Amino acid sequence: MQTAADKKGLDYEVWGMLARLVYPPRFIDVARGLGLTPAMLGALARLDEPRTMGEIAEMLGCDPSNVTGIADGLEDRGFGRRRPSAQDRRVKVIELTPKGERMRGRVMAELSEPPEWLRALSARDQQALREVLARAHEATG
Repeated sequence: MQTAADKKGLDYEVWGMLARLVYPPRFIDVARGLGLTPAMLGALARLDEPRTMGEIAEMLGCDPSNVTGIADGLEDRGFGRRRPSAQDRRVKVIELTPKGERMRGRVMAELSEPPEWLRALSARDQQALREVLARAHEATG
């Protein structure tokens, strides 16, 4: 039986392996560990400043109508609040509360922790992976 790599190429195989390591497992594990939905975790990670609901939808890659539920969840837990935009009172902005700022700090700390699979690699393998990823980053401009 042919695999995706046989049909499409090594790049598909590598991407499939990398994607399964990084997203969604790590993201979902962090969200569960903090008692959040993945969508709330994504919003908290991006709310480094007040953002319109449209901006949040764009950042999360979701339909703007989905942000209403995310904002509801943040408000229900005391992490965020909606207010009218200073530029256009018809537009709603989501800002973090002090409790939300603390949770965002926890989110960012958890997301920055290397996953166990990466820690299990030897220093030599970590260095090799770093070099490959650095070249990939350079290729993106």
